[in-house]
Amino acid sequence: MSESQQDTAEQPRTPTKRGGGDPASRGRTTIADGVVEKIAGLAARDVVGVHAMGSGLARTLGAVRERVPGGGRGATATRGVKAEVGEVQTAVDLEIVVDYGVAIADVAHSVRENVISAVERMTGLEVVEVNIAVSDVKLPDDADEEEEAEPRLH
Repeated sequence: MSESQQDTAEQPRTPTKRGGGDPASRGRTTIADGVVEKIAGLAARDVVGVHAMGSGLARTLGAVRERVPGGGRGATATRGVKAEVGEVQTAVDLEIVVDYGVAIADVAHSVRENVISAVERMTGLEVVEVNIAVSDVKLPDDADEEEEAEPRLH
């Protein structure tokens, strides 16, 4: 090998830069409302004191829908959740049922914190508001609509 061939063989190649600018500016990422709704719904359910999501009717219909082939569990995650998603911001509305005996204001505060943290961390969107409607209180002796919808025969 000649001396000039040795020099080029030993020198590391610098990668050829293609395109221009920051890779983040080379396209758009859009996040569907349903994605934010699932994240928010799961984050809200993680809070102690949240018994269920959605109104009684929505929970009953959801329990029936889950038993229908193809109904899927996806609807459960978004039950009681509505999100509006913009390019950089989102707003979330939640309908929750709380357990009897919990401080509703404290549960709502915890839900709001958990939802904001999860949505902002996972999506990068700014959560501008989380509105919470408490639609019911689960009493200790109340039977769940979801439990009642269980088939009696297996």
